Amino acid sequence: MHPNQALIEQFYRAFQKRDAEGMIACYHRDVTFSDSVFVGLDAAGARAMWRMLCERGKDLTLEFSDVRADDSTGSAHWEAHYSFSTTGRHVHNVIDASFEFKDGKIIRHTDRFDLWRWTRMALGPAGILLGWTPFLQGKVRAMAKKGLAEYMEKNPERAGG
Repeated sequence: MHPNQALIEQFYRAFQKRDAEGMIACYHRDVTFSDSVFVGLDAAGARAMWRMLCERGKDLTLEFSDVRADDSTGSAHWEAHYSFSTTGRHVHNVIDASFEFKDGKIIRHTDRFDLWRWTRMALGPAGILLGWTPFLQGKVRAMAKKGLAEYMEKNPERAGG
């Protein structure tokens, strides 16, 4: 197994345990992260996001598969099941991840998922009717950004390092 493939598997095994510190240990100090909701996070934002999600995801379960990697890039498929904290609605999110590596760590992590599908599960009727619109998707991103900023402000020790 390629060392970068093992690194991705280590990342997801830590995630399955909601072990944010184990996940963060797989990241380069200058990592960037982006997905359909948390767009363009720097290293501090990415670390804080995983800490926040692991702390709040009391019923989170996930499976990962199709992990591939070489010296410079990697990919994985993963699926998460959890209750969305704002509505309590069950979400089954299906994600494809891509990775880039530097110095034996993940330097860039990008997750891709269908945001309209997610809004239909997480938000119910509003997501069904409006989840495809740039307006609602922008609102979801803004709420996530605000929530992460509040988490970082209230937990400065959880936002750094």
